[in-house]
Parts: sequence; structure tokens; C-alpha cells
Amino acid sequence: MQFLATRLEGAYRIEPNPVSDERGRFERSFCTREFKAAGLHTGFVQHSQSWSSVKGTLRGMHFQRGPHGEIKLVRCLRGRIWDVILDLRRASPTFGVWQGFELSEDNRNQLYVPEGFAHGFQTLTDDVEVGYMISTHYAADYASGVRHDDPAFGIDWPLPVTAISERDRNWPDYG
Repeated sequence: MQFLATRLEGAYRIEPNPVSDERGRFERSFCTREFKAAGLHTGFVQHSQSWSSVKGTLRGMHFQRGPHGEIKLVRCLRGRIWDVILDLRRASPTFGVWQGFELSEDNRNQLYVPEGFAHGFQTLTDDVEVGYMISTHYAADYASGVRHDDPAFGIDWPLPVTAISERDRNWPDYG
């Protein structure tokens, strides 16, 4: 795996190093030794998946407040997504800055999302499946988010939103 730093400190885009032969392809999607060598978290206690049927579906921008802050490792298993991370660490030089990445079943890239970041994605195709490895157990009382269109951040989404949850549509303005 190649760990490629993003412009947001502590976040990485991870490219696979596939091995191909006449049978097809093999690649590692997670290895504690390689993650540890890159200085990244290796103890993921929850693995989750989401399915979205319609292109333009938006999920996010989600995070968990402390002491249940979470680190995520996100991968698109089927289809394509525009995956967005937003630095909400007040002491960070990139506080309030977002960055987007295309993750797809074809590029097989993953996104390592540090604690203190909001995360969300928009589906770029119909029939999308996304897998998440998460460092902490879900704690409903600490679940939070920011609106995908909050003017405080100016996130640029590639498509009109076709489906979004009521909760995600109604997060209050950040501040």
C-alpha cells in the first residue's frame, strides 16, 4: 500500500499495490504492520457498510464528539463516490478546510479519516456500496454532523442532491 498525504494533516489517501496474474488480482486492503509503520491507527473495532441505490445520494457530514471521536478507513466497494473530509480540529492550521476524493471500485483507493474530521460522500453512480472500518463503537449520544451545504465551509459537491436523510438536511449552521 502507498500512503499518500492529503493537504489536511493526518489524513491519507491509500492506494493499493495489486499483484496480477492469469487468475486475476490480489491486493491488501489493510495490514497492521504497514499502517503502524506509517504512524496510523490499527485498532478498528467496528466494520460497517452502506448501500445507496440512486446517483446523487448524499450521506454526511458525520462525526462523533469526544470522548467517542472516531478514526475511519473508507473504501468504495461498488460504484463511485465523491468522498469529502472536513477538518474540525480548532487547533489545526487547516481548521474548516475540506478536501474531496473520488473513491471507486476501479481505483480501489481508500481514505484514512483522522479523529476530529467530519466525513461524508455523494454517490456518482447508481448502486453504490461503501465499507468503513471505525476505531470506536457507535455512541448515539455523541453522534453529530454539519450540513453538506453549510456556508461556513463551502463544500463543492459534483451533483445535485437526489436523496439525503432528514437529519443530514437539518444540521444547524456550524458555529
